Amino acid sequence: GFKISYEWAVRFMLRHHLSPHTRRGVAHPLPAELRGNAGAFMEFAQRQVRAQALPRSMIAAVDELSLFLDAEVLGGDGRRRESALQTVGNGEPWCELVLTVLADGNVLPALLVSRGRPQPPPAAVPDCIVLEAKEDGCDDDEIMELWAARVWRKHTECRGAGAGGTTSPKGMLVLDCHRTHLSEEVLAVLSSAGALPAVIPAGCSSRSQPLDVCVKGALKSFLHKKWRERAGQLRGADASALLQPLLGWLGEALEVLGRCPELIRKSFLVAGVLPRPGGDAASPGRDGDEQEELISALEERLSIAGSPESSPGCAGNDDEDEEDEAGAEALHRLFEGESEAESFYGFEEADLELGDV
Repeated sequence: GFKISYEWAVRFMLRHHLSPHTRRGVAHPLPAELRGNAGAFMEFAQRQVRAQALPRSMIAAVDELSLFLDAEVLGGDGRRRESALQTVGNGEPWCELVLTVLADGNVLPALLVSRGRPQPPPAAVPDCIVLEAKEDGCDDDEIMELWAARVWRKHTECRGAGAGGTTSPKGMLVLDCHRTHLSEEVLAVLSSAGALPAVIPAGCSSRSQPLDVCVKGALKSFLHKKWRERAGQLRGADASALLQPLLGWLGEALEVLGRCPELIRKSFLVAGVLPRPGGDAASPGRDGDEQEELISALEERLSIAGSPESSPGCAGNDDEDEEDEAGAEALHRLFEGESEAESFYGFEEADLELGDV
């Protein structure tokens, strides 16, 4: 591995016109190798939809969101406590959230796996969340197995019963190539649930993952906004006490998302998982415009449009310093540490040289 510094990360991202946040990620040009991989994935996904005659209700996008809680920062002053909750970090996450949206615009219950006890009483858990609380948390395989059993299998059973069938219908899951999704145990669980994994090639999630089109970014911004609003009241609170407000925030966000089926359906089209009506060819410029519109629409419904937490491009001039500070913090967390050159999919070794921009 090689040591990646903040300064190196900034130079690398400037050289290649990259950003940790973007409202037009689907329109950004990929390295040549990745363009081919993304195109092949799009063709594969659309071919499977046609060949298997998959209904939109059985085409799902699945992805995880990790939440880290910095106990040291949480015990600091009010200003510092605002950054105690992060979606990137080192060590074991406080909570793991597994999101699932369907190509017909519906949202399946989110699986939330929290580390530690006690678990809130069932009445305090929103219907749109499946909670699993364990003292030592769950490993990656366990999380996917829990999701398959408690979220996906229940969905397929309902679909099979609704269609009058005795077996669960086939489905397709769009997920990234994280090693968790490719382990033999997880693949066996998905296969037994009648799910065909459509694995996004490395480095292509920003282009091909429907959840990355608008949902995940807006949800992260919403959680940061809620946390900042409550940070002054949270000094000395432990992780178990913070789980209840988190459940409330997630329930609120998922309820809003459930009322936005058109945004979810369009996300599958923008990501290229589904063919566009009329057979229109993919257009990066048009897809980028549509992604911006989807992000703005969802941020508006979550009441975060124009806030410092929203994606760059929405915040007012008064928030530029805070936005720059937040961006610097994000880069520090993303790039400080040991990494492998192979992590930079699609870039040649010469691109990773530490020379000046």
